[in-house]
Amino acid sequence: MKCVLFISCYLLVSPGFVDASPYLPQSDAELLETLPARDETDRRMRDLQSQIRNRPNDWQAVQRLTTLLIERGRATSDPRYFGYAEANLQPWLNAATPHPQALILHATLLQNRHAFAPALQALDQALALQPRSGLAWLSKAAIQQVQGNFTGAWQSCLAARRGTPTLTANACLAAPLSMTGRLKEAQGLLQQTLAGEAEAPVADRQWAWTMLAEIDERLGDPAAAEVAYRQALAFPQASAYLLSTYADFLLQQQRYPEVIDLLKGETRADGLLLRLALAERRLQRAEASEHVQALQARFAAGRLRGETSHQAEEARFYLELAGNPAEALRLAEANWAVQREPRDALIFLQAAKAAAAPARAAPVLRFIAESGVQDTRLQALANTLGARS
Repeated sequence: MKCVLFISCYLLVSPGFVDASPYLPQSDAELLETLPARDETDRRMRDLQSQIRNRPNDWQAVQRLTTLLIERGRATSDPRYFGYAEANLQPWLNAATPHPQALILHATLLQNRHAFAPALQALDQALALQPRSGLAWLSKAAIQQVQGNFTGAWQSCLAARRGTPTLTANACLAAPLSMTGRLKEAQGLLQQTLAGEAEAPVADRQWAWTMLAEIDERLGDPAAAEVAYRQALAFPQASAYLLSTYADFLLQQQRYPEVIDLLKGETRADGLLLRLALAERRLQRAEASEHVQALQARFAAGRLRGETSHQAEEARFYLELAGNPAEALRLAEANWAVQREPRDALIFLQAAKAAAAPARAAPVLRFIAESGVQDTRLQALANTLGARS
């Protein structure tokens, strides 16, 4: 206590303290403090920022830094990184003729916040400048797939084949195949391509194994899905998407301790924290309450920022953790208006069933019937809801 009093008195009588006044930077560019780098990615980003300050026209450095910022934003769910990436690209987007790669990265950022229409416009602009850009066609196919435009996705994947490695191109084609009644054909295409592409880049092989695991799940073959997931997880640096899909697979099988082992420490990304909290709640772990409160605060903050890209996960939060199926259904419907993947259909049908509102499931039931999408989990729910509506 004496020490505290001494320090308080010193602060009150010290001339330095009495005369202290706020320091105002001379310009926005003035650097006030440099925080220590957290990891190797932080160090690489700082090196690239320094390089760009010295050579503003170095597109390669701008491209690498933007890519790292997007990856960091996805890994941490921190929207500031996406803002930094946008700012980094802006001079190249404002040019009389924008750089095609800048347009593709801009489309990635737009896609990330579910602004799919302007993202497609940016990609079309890039393709007008660089018609054989495999990356632009792949990005376009990914958006069309998410929107449920499987014919468009198939055509974009065909166009991407001209400038894309075999594994990436065939994985792209397998996606629309799997959603149009040709799930076994998509499975065979991936299996055959993976067997012949053992030297393909790690990220591509991890993506393809993850996609194969999801197809095995939809076919109702958990043993095969487990094998494929294990193959994907054997590569270093599992993506957040892989972790979330495997966690869902484990949750479906009530293997809750394995979910906690998989995701412990993965609390920065909202989707991973959600799945961790689900497993903790099932096991009545004390940490569940803290994580549920954290998710509630994050979703509230996202709504204040006008974000809508996490509506499917927020719907799942209200359905499985907050016990509010009516709000879950409202969010699932809003999400369905922009995004139509099997997991979006699943949460929609689950919420409609829990809210005792089978008639509101009609858009998803119609989509399943018209597209020919195959998924044993969806079909079981569709049969139940279809009989009630």
